Amino acid sequence: MSDKTVGIREIPRLDKWLILSVQHLFAMFGATILVPLLTGLSPAVALVSSGLGTLAYLLITKGRIPAYLGSSFAFIAPLIAAIGIGGPEGAMIGSFFAGILYGVVALFIKMTGVQWIMKILPPIVVGPVIMVIGLGLAATAIDMAMNNPETESYSGLHFSVAMATLGITIIAAIFFRGFFSLLPILTGIAGGYLIAAWQGLVDFTAVQEAAWIRSPDFLVPFVTYDPSFNWTIIAIMVPIAAVTLSEHIGDQMVLSKVVEKNLVRTPGLHRSILGDGVATVISSFIGGPPNTTYGENIGVVALTRVFSVFVIGGAAVTAVMFGFIGKVSALITTIPTAVMGGVSILLFGIIASNGMRMLIDNHVDLGKKRNLVIASVILVIGIGGAFIQVTDQIEVAGMALATVIGILLNLILPGRDYVQTDEEMFRKMKDNSAA
Repeated sequence: MSDKTVGIREIPRLDKWLILSVQHLFAMFGATILVPLLTGLSPAVALVSSGLGTLAYLLITKGRIPAYLGSSFAFIAPLIAAIGIGGPEGAMIGSFFAGILYGVVALFIKMTGVQWIMKILPPIVVGPVIMVIGLGLAATAIDMAMNNPETESYSGLHFSVAMATLGITIIAAIFFRGFFSLLPILTGIAGGYLIAAWQGLVDFTAVQEAAWIRSPDFLVPFVTYDPSFNWTIIAIMVPIAAVTLSEHIGDQMVLSKVVEKNLVRTPGLHRSILGDGVATVISSFIGGPPNTTYGENIGVVALTRVFSVFVIGGAAVTAVMFGFIGKVSALITTIPTAVMGGVSILLFGIIASNGMRMLIDNHVDLGKKRNLVIASVILVIGIGGAFIQVTDQIEVAGMALATVIGILLNLILPGRDYVQTDEEMFRKMKDNSAA
């Protein structure tokens, strides 16, 4: 870790600025393109939307929070479901309304403070829901790893490539040090890709035919398609914002500890949440997945002690430029599903484990019947695929239903634990860091 700190509003020397920005780009690259690859959206558009969303976020937060925004993993399953119902265009409508909900919450926090959201989204609700996100996607990862996408049947070759990819990713995550320790997903994809190419699973035709500079396949409402509202899609996607809101608060607390400033108070959680919402709305206007703050990039900030928002902004501009490089976009689309499946086995498991970690770090007592009931109901409803058919056009299912029921159980059942204020949480994190 560097002993020298580069301040939030400090502009590094040009050569260092470029290198540090590219480092942030690589930290988010693997995970950000994974979401569109899994959901059938365009990776190039995802890069552009993450860059534009990050620039909007920096503007809304007055250049005081060094956070990069990338594709949200919480929305993978809802996106797949929404695309299955109304195609990518329908999914963009759901994404738009999820972003609008962020704006509504931000306005409410501005008027009433942050404590209410911490009461309705405590760790006993958010932890199990995060576990549902990871475990609910487990079957998708295994299917991608084991099956030949052309025949949709078991393939030993594809499964071997997936396991090799998984092995490389694990080695990178455990044994790599320094900057490269931040890139296990990208390293795993690169290594698996080379093995897949050696086994003849990669077709480079698209790369050879692609132009160096080309516009991504944007989905723009009233330009490339006429939007139509589907209440089932909205019911599937909008409640997931409750999960990402809680993750967002956690990211802000961690980042506050790293930069040693209470960012929840200044520039304020309402600005940060609004920035997330605007980034998601921007993404929905061009065909990208919903955006959220990225733990990978917070790790880069903590490791390098470079807090400069100008470095973050440089990474955002670079991501937009990458989206318009046709050769890069085409190369991404040639990644075999077996490679993505191998990476996803670890990645989705980590998501589930992070939910468990949230329970442990917050000392949630599962010996307490109230907590055990809430966690159990959320897990079974979310993973089991339960749904409520409200009308012929409105269905609340899976993760969204689990989130709503978890929130209701937490509010209804007696014996709620004491909820800390943001100042108490920030103070405790600083004390733990000093210890």
